[in-house]
Amino acid sequence: MRVLVVGAGAMGGYFGGRLVEKGEDVTFLVRPGRQQQLKKTGLVIKSVHGNFRSPVKTLISGEPCEPFDLVLLAVKAYHLNGAIPSFEPYVHEHTMILPLLNGIRHMETLWQHFPEKNVLGGLGFIETTLNRQGEIEQYSAVHDVVFGEWDGTETPRIKQVEKLFQGARMGSRSSLKIQLEMWKKYLFISAMSGMTCLMRSSIGPILSSPYGKETYKSFLDELFSVAVQKEPRLSPDLPEKILTNTARLEPTMKSSMLRDLEKGLPIETDHFHGTLIEWAQKEQKLPILKAIYSTLSIYQEQQKNSYNEK
Repeated sequence: MRVLVVGAGAMGGYFGGRLVEKGEDVTFLVRPGRQQQLKKTGLVIKSVHGNFRSPVKTLISGEPCEPFDLVLLAVKAYHLNGAIPSFEPYVHEHTMILPLLNGIRHMETLWQHFPEKNVLGGLGFIETTLNRQGEIEQYSAVHDVVFGEWDGTETPRIKQVEKLFQGARMGSRSSLKIQLEMWKKYLFISAMSGMTCLMRSSIGPILSSPYGKETYKSFLDELFSVAVQKEPRLSPDLPEKILTNTARLEPTMKSSMLRDLEKGLPIETDHFHGTLIEWAQKEQKLPILKAIYSTLSIYQEQQKNSYNEK
């Protein structure tokens, strides 16, 4: 199976690199600067699961190349609209597109450009970052990909994807309930990113602060009240379960959005929080969600202005 990884950043570089390590036919769609870096140093992974360095095949958008069997899409939500034209020429009628973005809204965006049958549901579970040298650093136990047909069926092509990931130094599994799994992660990551960014803190101090856990639970209830209108199969006890799992995390755990915010980088609050506000009914108050979105929108505007001034 020929695989195109869109982006050789922290997530795409890690999962794509593990497939290269296994011996799969993988090409990375990158920008010229990243291409030169990879030619010079190779793809470098530093991980608790084992380090890896190797030359990799790269492709610049617009260069001639045969279509691929699988496109592994690992970009930030705010880069998706720009990324689609870059890989669209390498998609044919049988190409599978496996997005690893958080949230749900990106599925609608992809369906606007590709037939629904081409787009799988997918999730990436990993805490990873790209250091200044362009090396991928990954220091947590979790490094998993979950995927499945959007309609929940078991198909021969999903078996092919299972076979692709089997034996790679990473976790992977298929799911017959990928929609539900994506919604559950969406609520988890929206709450985690929203609360850590609002309070500018890792998770431990938030939950141990006065009214911290109470506020976190109220926020989860707000998120759930919107999500269950879109996905009625979500269990009513989901907010409590997410809070319980969140409390089990390392106290020093930060959301990737907070790490981006601390670095002055763009954030995905429109994709996470703005979308839920847009989907909500007019009578829903959602005070915590709206406060978080308003706060992060101020940062987002300042970040854009700062970037434009450079």
